Amino acid sequence: MASAFAFELGAHRILTKMCGIALIISGIRFDLSSLLLDTTPPVTNSDQLEFTIADLAAALRRRGPDSLGTKKLLLHSSGSEIMSGVEEEFNNCFSAANGRTPCMHFFGATLQLRGVNPVVHPLIDSSKNVLVYNGEIFGGIEIASKENDGEVLMGLLGGCEGCVPNVVSRIKGPWAIIYWQESSRTLWFGRDAFGRRSLLVHWPTVEDSRFLLSSVSPVASNEHSSAENGTTKLGFWEELPCGIYSVSIDAPNGDGSLVGEVKKHEWTNAMLEELIKWERTSVEPKPKELHISRCETVRGQHDMNSLTSDIVPMPSKSGNIQASISVPAEAVLIALRESVLRRSSLHRIFQASMHVEKNLVPVAVLFSGGLDSMIIAALLHDCLDPSYEIDLLNVSFDGQSAPDRISAKAGVSELRRIAPLRKWKLVEINADSSNLTFETKRVLSLINPANTYMDLNIGIALWLAAGGDGWVYEENSKYNDENRQGVRYKSKARIVLVGSGADEQCAGYGRHRTKYRSGSWLRLHEEMKLDMQRIWKRNLGRDDRCIADTGKEARFPFLDEDVIRTLLGIPLWEVTNLDQPSGIGDKKILREVAELLGLHEAATLPKRAIQFGTRIARESNRKNFGSNRAANQASAGSVVIHKQLDTA
Repeated sequence: MASAFAFELGAHRILTKMCGIALIISGIRFDLSSLLLDTTPPVTNSDQLEFTIADLAAALRRRGPDSLGTKKLLLHSSGSEIMSGVEEEFNNCFSAANGRTPCMHFFGATLQLRGVNPVVHPLIDSSKNVLVYNGEIFGGIEIASKENDGEVLMGLLGGCEGCVPNVVSRIKGPWAIIYWQESSRTLWFGRDAFGRRSLLVHWPTVEDSRFLLSSVSPVASNEHSSAENGTTKLGFWEELPCGIYSVSIDAPNGDGSLVGEVKKHEWTNAMLEELIKWERTSVEPKPKELHISRCETVRGQHDMNSLTSDIVPMPSKSGNIQASISVPAEAVLIALRESVLRRSSLHRIFQASMHVEKNLVPVAVLFSGGLDSMIIAALLHDCLDPSYEIDLLNVSFDGQSAPDRISAKAGVSELRRIAPLRKWKLVEINADSSNLTFETKRVLSLINPANTYMDLNIGIALWLAAGGDGWVYEENSKYNDENRQGVRYKSKARIVLVGSGADEQCAGYGRHRTKYRSGSWLRLHEEMKLDMQRIWKRNLGRDDRCIADTGKEARFPFLDEDVIRTLLGIPLWEVTNLDQPSGIGDKKILREVAELLGLHEAATLPKRAIQFGTRIARESNRKNFGSNRAANQASAGSVVIHKQLDTA
């Protein structure tokens, strides 16, 4: 089987993945004019921020890395000097103004996923180039079976002068990067075009002249309190907009102090540029095209057979496959299957032996039992070696009554029907919203700079689900039996597959239906485009930070470059049909994909957001607004958290 071969091939590959990267630059004046930033806020002595290098290191350590590497780069007018040392020693280097040497501090928190030899970041080559890289290379750059992503990237970057944008533009997959190029005295940094890996930035200000990059914000940088009423004042960090940036370090005439000029660079990959623009060639159908789309049955099967030979549509209970599946749905299925394969076949947990560990669960799925997570789970089964179990992580804030718990139980039953030989573990994670003091304080730090109650609710649900600490029941246990016996279980999977991006690309939100009704196909397309172009800021950075904090790596199959390209190449009316009711027309093409996989019950499930499906929104509304009704009147989901929450 092709997928099993790919998995075993990947087992020989040396891989360390970062669960966090960071950089602090001190003693350099920054020229930010090209970015048009406001860098001169008023200074008030009562509003100073106490934030140290140790705080940043602690934020990365709490993610549970196997190692945390640090390097210090001292910057001189004629060159640089790399030093290794403990973090306390780094605090001795701050600014040129007080006579200390300008310097850069690099941090790399390493999560060991596969291979027999650990690779510790930051990486340094013989030319004094320094790299910390938090990402996956799923394509675009060739990686041999025994090579490490970061080391290959380091070699490519070290062999070019000024071609960093060309190299990173080729990468297919999520990434965030910080790279010092010694020969040009240039710092390069950035994140992928869709923002699938978090990277926060603090641009220098008169309050704090340091330049900082980090995968996560330290707690200390969130406890910036106003003298007036003790409320939390956010704004120190912001999400770095997707792209490639550089800081050229130079010593001008005059006082001899170092100056860094910041620039943003264009992507050099034409295909990537097209995906970023997110333009669809076929948006508004002609009446004839719409009629054909709604009435035509399966067509062109002989052209697809060779491509779908490894994807066997599961029959329904009556033994027949529904006859309304389109060729575009088959194309999406192929792209999604390849996406899941890339994200599940090369991830072996660090171990010297090559045999399959008993009860090893390498990959988990954030699982609501809804359409998106059911598709991911079914495809993961198809791609993952049959010897491995699969954890399905489900969180509830209302015991067995939450909608997501109910659909998860039904979903795992359907998965067991189509894949009876696979060991599926539904991990039931039960949370009490009235007893989340520690979780709330921690997640408030993780979602920063996001700051609404909706962000907090989603963040807590994701953090608890990814943690995987719950209960597992025997397959033959009756779900309606409150006396059923379970065992305590904590998922050890270090890879978590997440369904982000499905609703944005396939019109799964209620506002998509509203736009369609008010402005037809063109307004719908513009709203979906807006969603995709802001997903880095509204969703992905926050979600990546919350999941990574549990020692897991989030991977997003629906946001694979080839999946995005496939969906954009399909006429919009084939992707969705919002004239039909919820659960039928919305995300039409994914419902057809589910049918091809034999997931007939899942194919009809309506969209339900995690904060509502888990019922954390209801419980949060009662706690913070007194009732659901009061929360709805206040539009609680978008309300900014101004008051200091009770996290004592």
